[in-house]
Amino acid sequence: MSPRKNELADIEVIEAIVCRDVGRGTRGLIEATRGELAAAAAALASSRSVGLITGFYVPRGETPAAETDGPVGTGLLAMALAACGVKVRIATDAPCAGVVRSAVSGIEVDDVTDIGRAIARWQKAGVDCAIAIERCGKSVDGKPRNMRAADVSAWTLPLDDLFLGGGWKRLAVGDGGNEIGMGKLPRRLIGETVPNGEVIASVTSCDHLVVAGVSNWGAYGLMAALAVLKPEWRDAIAKFLTAEQDLAVTNATVAAGAVDGVTARREPTVDGFGADVHGPVVEKLRRIACGEAAD
Repeated sequence: MSPRKNELADIEVIEAIVCRDVGRGTRGLIEATRGELAAAAAALASSRSVGLITGFYVPRGETPAAETDGPVGTGLLAMALAACGVKVRIATDAPCAGVVRSAVSGIEVDDVTDIGRAIARWQKAGVDCAIAIERCGKSVDGKPRNMRAADVSAWTLPLDDLFLGGGWKRLAVGDGGNEIGMGKLPRRLIGETVPNGEVIASVTSCDHLVVAGVSNWGAYGLMAALAVLKPEWRDAIAKFLTAEQDLAVTNATVAAGAVDGVTARREPTVDGFGADVHGPVVEKLRRIACGEAAD
């Protein structure tokens, strides 16, 4: 579906809220993907069966575990889609499975061990749209690398191959340049924009890429944009697009062992920011989703 002019205007406001540099110097990546939120939301709005991929392991964590960014946004997006009648499943790997499962209720989470079998399961389920949210992707040497350029392949199954493995639409959300989907951008641009960019840049591309300030925000931006495009979904989505839900799911992932990907501490923060930062972002999005002014 193609957004109408008034819908595009609302989605541009949503994009400005979630796709902004939060101090990482990623403005170049954000500007290069301006308008992609509307395209991604339009693609998702016509989907009937969605497969999501998330989970970014932090081996240097206070207790090594998946980070809070990714599973929280994925979980809330998944539950919102399910409430709208869309079939949903989530894929992750063993190191991240406990944290990802803690972020959802009533959604099937595949702890993938065999990529070929996972592709077959998605095809059997009729998946027509794959969404990767804050999942480390393969770099130019085939290895997934964190922002410090460390090889994390020991804890990271190549779910890029699942993402690319079927005939589904491919959407991606990231915030650092090393996530699945960032291959849509020139490696040179990532190298010029973020530290270690040439080394960490993911080569796995996608159809539509949302570069957010925080990847969870990108998931929330998709939720708000869907509510704009499909008003009949507005009430179902709004139940999950609240500051209270964001904090509750963040707390659930921390209880399951998640750590902040920036501070590496086991605390209810995401990328170094607490509820005092995330809450107002989510509430602005909720107001737009409900047809109200953001401020």
